[in-house]
Amino acid sequence: MSLGEKLAAISAAGAAKMPEEVRATMGKATQELRESGILDRTIKVGDTLPAFSLENADGAMINSADLLSKGAVVLTVFRGHW
Repeated sequence: MSLGEKLAAISAAGAAKMPEEVRATMGKATQELRESGILDRTIKVGDTLPAFSLENADGAMINSADLLSKGAVVLTVFRGHW
């Protein structure tokens, strides 16, 4: 099974547990965001990120320029579980 297939299965399982009115509200909000043009302003795969600073797990500020001076950087975002 490919990653895409696995992610689709996880999404379908979560949607099946969600009440229809919640699913409809989320679908409407998603469509409104798409129609707003917000996707035209998002960072795309392959884009160069602007310089940034983020706090690490220890509370220290980390600058992207400092990291890049040491080599390639992979940035991941963990949304957590709601």
